[in-house]
Amino acid sequence: MRVLIVAPSLEILGGQAVQAKRLLERLRDEPSIDVSFLPINPKLPGALRKLQGVKYVRTAVTSLFYWILLLTRVPKYDVIHVFSAAYFSFVLAPTPAILIAKLFGKKVVLNYRSGEASDHLRRWRRTALPTIRLVDEIVVPSGYLVDVFAQFELVSRSISNFVDLDHFSFRERSPLCPVFLSNRNFESHYNIACVLRAFAIIQKRLPDARLIVAGDGGQRSSLEALAEELMLRNVEFRGRVAPEQMHALYREADVYLNAPNIDNMPGSIIEAFASGLPVVTTGAGGIPYIVNDQNTGLMIHCGDHEAMAEQALRLFDDEALCRRMTISARDECKKYQWDAVKNEWLKLYQELALQQTSSSDPSVRSRQATVGLYPGVSR
Repeated sequence: MRVLIVAPSLEILGGQAVQAKRLLERLRDEPSIDVSFLPINPKLPGALRKLQGVKYVRTAVTSLFYWILLLTRVPKYDVIHVFSAAYFSFVLAPTPAILIAKLFGKKVVLNYRSGEASDHLRRWRRTALPTIRLVDEIVVPSGYLVDVFAQFELVSRSISNFVDLDHFSFRERSPLCPVFLSNRNFESHYNIACVLRAFAIIQKRLPDARLIVAGDGGQRSSLEALAEELMLRNVEFRGRVAPEQMHALYREADVYLNAPNIDNMPGSIIEAFASGLPVVTTGAGGIPYIVNDQNTGLMIHCGDHEAMAEQALRLFDDEALCRRMTISARDECKKYQWDAVKNEWLKLYQELALQQTSSSDPSVRSRQATVGLYPGVSR
């Protein structure tokens, strides 16, 4: 069974690239799968790579090379597994992969992962919906997106993100130290500014408090300016941190702060669970599907930095609550391990590969009919 994963490489910041890398590594250990990877942001060969350093030109040449790779590699596979974000990214990356895969009669899995799905599908209804209806399966990482797609009469199945728990060691924080962590990309919908404003309140109560801010993006300069405006002390902007180094950040910190206005299923919350950090987060998008308020974390309304500070400080006043939540969160991690999701991916691929074979092989169609009539007959 030959599967081609089409997704961003790790040179593009974001959870898509991290999850694609993890899935690729795990599937390569499965004897029933011949899996390969095609990046949506391929590097041009040789001297042509210099063109990717030229503004505006790089988008055109990278897209052209991406199309060429799709045309040459898609025919060799049975199932094309396409990772997807929203808006213009959906046009540039998943759409060509879907169209070319269907051109060659391949089975397509659209692995849609954006918390902006509702707005995307509503605003781009005339282009996104017809494209999505071409695929054979829609897979999303949360029940939240299953509900969103259902609003547009699209059936999807949920297969959760997974975390390699071997890379994250659980540590009980007792007593809790005032070392806070934020590790989302510096984009407006992740609202890192809310974390900074909450930390300003926290620091008035806990003068020695530290805040580690990992990540990068278009808002970096404005966030650094906000930290100065708020006269924050002990704030460390660490920049981009490689996924394989993230475990060290969780080990260094004691409380995880997360303030997005739009989100789906942030793997960083699961990583915090696995590392023993109590979590204070907004309830944006799919977060309530993975965080049980007062049980595995503390949830606040989006944009409410005062509530974030209040809930974070509450952890220092109620050690029993903090310990109970982190232990419950550690137990919650079991459903996000590879062993918990592996069979779901393998079953999906097998179903699609069987459909692909049966549609082109009359003998297989006959055999399937026999199995249908006599369920005891083995496939």
